[in-house]
Amino acid sequence: MKRILVTCPPMIGLIKEFIPLAAEKGLELVPAKVTQVLSEEELIKKLPEYDGWIIGDDPATKQVFQSGRSGKLKAAVKWGIGIDNVDLAACNELDIPITNTPMMFGAEVADIALAYVIGLARHIFFIDRENHITENAWPKPAGISLAGKKIGVIGLGDIGKHLVKRLLACDMLVTAYDPGVPIDDIKGINRAIWPLQSNEMDFLVFTCSLNAFNRHMLNETILRECKKGVYVVNVSRGPLINEAALISALNTGQVAAAALDVFEEEPLSNSSPLRKMPLNILGAHNGSNTKDAVRRASLLAIDRMVEFLSKTNN
Repeated sequence: MKRILVTCPPMIGLIKEFIPLAAEKGLELVPAKVTQVLSEEELIKKLPEYDGWIIGDDPATKQVFQSGRSGKLKAAVKWGIGIDNVDLAACNELDIPITNTPMMFGAEVADIALAYVIGLARHIFFIDRENHITENAWPKPAGISLAGKKIGVIGLGDIGKHLVKRLLACDMLVTAYDPGVPIDDIKGINRAIWPLQSNEMDFLVFTCSLNAFNRHMLNETILRECKKGVYVVNVSRGPLINEAALISALNTGQVAAAALDVFEEEPLSNSSPLRKMPLNILGAHNGSNTKDAVRRASLLAIDRMVEFLSKTNN
């Protein structure tokens, strides 16, 4: 049996389903005790004991892979789509085969992004919290209608394309930002180059991957130019947004409220000012976490690991 370290929280949440299935394929899945990620130091200590690693959002650095390679590590699979936390060059250098599990969560993350848009527009989460925690509460804040509102979707990958379909069904006016997708790939939307026309948007939704060029693509300068009272949604990666600049814009009302499933540092600090802003919706990097999607991605990760390990002899 090949021992596989699993550090992805959604997969760990259903790990009892996958252990017998993996065992039939010759893999012993070992779930880590983790809330969001293991530290680099923890991984360097643990990884040499395992033949394979199913990675979450952990710091999969060169030092971590070197440590694993000095022991038993032969292969890795990044659970999910984003690979910004993985040093792929190090894997190539150390001859560690690696892949991700693409096209698994587009619909699920798009669902929660739409929920965030509706939640911000109608103050649904605020009303719910007030009714739960305040005696005799019966709040009736006036929201805004979605139809006719301008919404910018930054990223037209699997998530972005699914989200656009949902937004068009709500009669929203969609502007999409993604230079890598042909301009006529999706009908019924406006196309622009970021950040052009962002100052016209009532909503901005981030669905793109994180790379070396788009870190803090929403920053103080762009926020200052946005329409006053814009709503911001991020279901992708926290560092796409300069969190300090967003907090400042929330304090001034330049941003009416934000729905954030991801943050620059995770888990979100107890001292973060975002926690004290009642109109905000705060997630837990959980947008893809449905049982159906977790099963799809986890079974694919197991199959990819089996393929890799079947080709290694060391």
